[in-house]
Amino acid sequence: MTAPAATDEAAPAIRAPEVRRTGAGSVALAGAWTLRSLQPRLRELEQALSRVDGGRWDLTGIDTLDHTGALLLWRAWGRRLPDAAEVRPEHSALFERLEAREPRPIRRGRRRFIGPIEALGRAMIGFSRNLAGMTVLLGRVALEVLGLVHHPTRTPWREISANIYRTGAQALGITALVGFLVGVVLSYLSAQQLRNFGADVYIVNLLGVAIVRELGPVLAAILVAGRSGSAMTAQIGVMRVTEELDALAVMGIPHTLRLVLPKTIALAVAMPLLILWTNAIALIGGMVCAQFQLGIDWRYFLANLPAAVPISNLYLGLAKGVVFGIFIALTACHFGLRVKPNTESLGEGTTNSVVTAITLVIVIDAVFAVLFRNVGSFLS
Repeated sequence: MTAPAATDEAAPAIRAPEVRRTGAGSVALAGAWTLRSLQPRLRELEQALSRVDGGRWDLTGIDTLDHTGALLLWRAWGRRLPDAAEVRPEHSALFERLEAREPRPIRRGRRRFIGPIEALGRAMIGFSRNLAGMTVLLGRVALEVLGLVHHPTRTPWREISANIYRTGAQALGITALVGFLVGVVLSYLSAQQLRNFGADVYIVNLLGVAIVRELGPVLAAILVAGRSGSAMTAQIGVMRVTEELDALAVMGIPHTLRLVLPKTIALAVAMPLLILWTNAIALIGGMVCAQFQLGIDWRYFLANLPAAVPISNLYLGLAKGVVFGIFIALTACHFGLRVKPNTESLGEGTTNSVVTAITLVIVIDAVFAVLFRNVGSFLS
């Protein structure tokens, strides 16, 4: 019977880390400078390295070196590689990586007195680029509409219907809540002033014109810009990040027809309806508050509202809604298509979209106020 052959070879011995002085100002390191071998003697090695006052460093005797060992030496050297250091080529990459991660000193430049002018110039250039981009997008949408007139079967009815539901039906709750509260606040503050002058009955005129002509459309537009506009930008931006927009382009499906046009038509349809809804709820809030504050019966309020507020104010508010909806959708799609394939650009684009859309709503409302100042006089 023969003895079994040995199958396990003896594991190579791991040398402990060593710090040796080899001459005047010269230090030689040897052994394994790894986490496992350094952990039992970490404090001892740190003290030994701290007592070395520079000179030549010979690291060629180190068998194995990992990130822990390199970091220990890097800190002992004052976070810089000594000039007289001899390192094995396979270990040099660790020190190069540590050197690359070191924070670079901040250069304090001279104070620039043209900073505000430069910032203003950059803002103007950015505004011009966004204005040009939105104009181009509006032109493309107009061309798509003309194309659908000649080929109505290409109309994306399903996308339009889905967008009307998301931007209109799902926004009824928030617009109703905010509209009711605004009506209550406006009626409460107005009632206190009107009571001082004995003009309680004019609460109907004040609430009717303020809500139907101005507050209702603007309030609904701002809520839609913050809710639906941001959602549109985020949706298109995510499609950019996930390369779905590129896939659509490869398949020959135009972004304008499938993404921009349905959202624009949907908001142009949904906004006037939302304005009607917001006006009604805000008037109900104001009417309820007027009954409690001034004792004005709701029947009197409803009976005198048509005479106090000409119907042209309602038409003007609905026309604002169509324009608001078109520009909110174009703004949201414009910034969504400009999103770069990273999450930081997605957040920045969504923020810019909401801010720009709300600003546009205020500007358009001011233009309407100037152009139609003689329309819908409530003193008749």
